Amino acid sequence: MIKKILVSQPQPTSDKSPYQDLAQKFKVQFTFNPFVKVEGLEAREFRSQKINILDHSAIVFNSLHAIEHFFNLCKELRVTLPEDMKYFGISEKVILYIQKFVQYRKRKVFFGSSGRWPELLTVMAKHKNENYLIPLSEGAAFDTAPLLDAKKLKHTECVMFRTVQTTFEPDYYKDYDMILLFTPVGVQSLINNFPDFRQGDLRLGCFGDATAKAIEDAGLRVDLKVTGSIAEGLGNYIAEANKK
Repeated sequence: MIKKILVSQPQPTSDKSPYQDLAQKFKVQFTFNPFVKVEGLEAREFRSQKINILDHSAIVFNSLHAIEHFFNLCKELRVTLPEDMKYFGISEKVILYIQKFVQYRKRKVFFGSSGRWPELLTVMAKHKNENYLIPLSEGAAFDTAPLLDAKKLKHTECVMFRTVQTTFEPDYYKDYDMILLFTPVGVQSLINNFPDFRQGDLRLGCFGDATAKAIEDAGLRVDLKVTGSIAEGLGNYIAEANKK
């Protein structure tokens, strides 16, 4: 029987959260507590990379976190971005987020059509004279760099934020019937927080193949793997589990 589920993500801000519907339908309780969090670099840490933001004419964002921490860091560094700065996003959803920080102007905002690097590079190649700055997470591998070089696009990668693990009390997980994990980093946080973790009857659900592999590599059991709608996959699983 599944009654209490720990979701390793922040609590949804929307009233239309699928978790709310599942809670009402199956009478289960969801607790939201991120296993990892993203934090920006301090100004002194960024300065150590010896990168001048204003040496670049275009910024490339591959996530909402990249946008958030780029503009926060610019504010901390007292960098005033010029009106003609261009912004490129991995997708329209990502690039629309810059409206929170700067006025959205179509003539200086560009994005890929599919949320993948090859399509964005096609767009960037139409602006060969730009000097691109690409904010990344600490430790993230940027395998796309050779593709930019192949297109002779001038670019610089820099670290502007990092993912850190949340700390929990040793027995925190024992209050739950199921834990939902969404990233390999979240799995690592689980292992690091609970080195004596014993799965037993506790069910582990996850989103995506990479997270499932991380769970299995840790010697744990994957009870639910979702690759599509988390609401549909989890709903079907709870319905089946609670029939018994």
